[in-house]
Amino acid sequence: MLNKPFLFLSFFFLSVFCHAQNPQKEISGKEVYTYKTPDRDGTGKVYMGREISQVMNFMGMAWLERATRSKEENTELAIKNLPINKKSVVADIGAGSGYYTFRIAKRVPDGLVYAVEIQDSAIDYLKKRSKELGFENVITIKGSEKSPELPENSIDLAIMVDVYHELLYPHEVLQEIRKSLKADGKLLLIEYRGEDPKVMIKPLHKMTVDQVTKELNANGFKLIQNGQFMNIQHFLVFEKD
Repeated sequence: MLNKPFLFLSFFFLSVFCHAQNPQKEISGKEVYTYKTPDRDGTGKVYMGREISQVMNFMGMAWLERATRSKEENTELAIKNLPINKKSVVADIGAGSGYYTFRIAKRVPDGLVYAVEIQDSAIDYLKKRSKELGFENVITIKGSEKSPELPENSIDLAIMVDVYHELLYPHEVLQEIRKSLKADGKLLLIEYRGEDPKVMIKPLHKMTVDQVTKELNANGFKLIQNGQFMNIQHFLVFEKD
């Protein structure tokens, strides 16, 4: 049974490409976003029919590292199923406390993990923790709301763990990720199952496969794996179309 902090804190993944309670209208060739009165936990900014959620800041770090997380979310199985090898270059976008970052780093001893964050407090923590753990293959990157600032044509796998629904500029971020992926590079989204009412997460912090696929298709990605082996989350792998 998921406890009240689980309900209240959902989600979190931090900082990730956020803030702005009253975003201004952006136009890129055509209107990408629309605006409405914010729902609870929402920004009032709408992308392809979905209101973008608010996010929590890095003060939620302790919950990210809670002892029960692996059991609740089956994170070890997710990491085991990542489409990577020991030489892969991985980008953990919205890395937060590095929960996934440092576990992935063990699997790519001859590769790299880019830990991307936009909050200075998270960046400082990731650098400090990486040094403490002795990971020389982890590189911390300060991203922005519109770009993870990754090198072009360099990434084998980009992942966002309960992050995508909180991107304030999903269209722009997806376009930048697409540029950063190698020709055969992949993008993995792990998101709480919006189709399942038993997943006790606030509605704006969950996503359905249909909605994720619609948004990713519109940005030049196609779904190649719909993994439903996690306890309460989707495991959705995309590649460039």
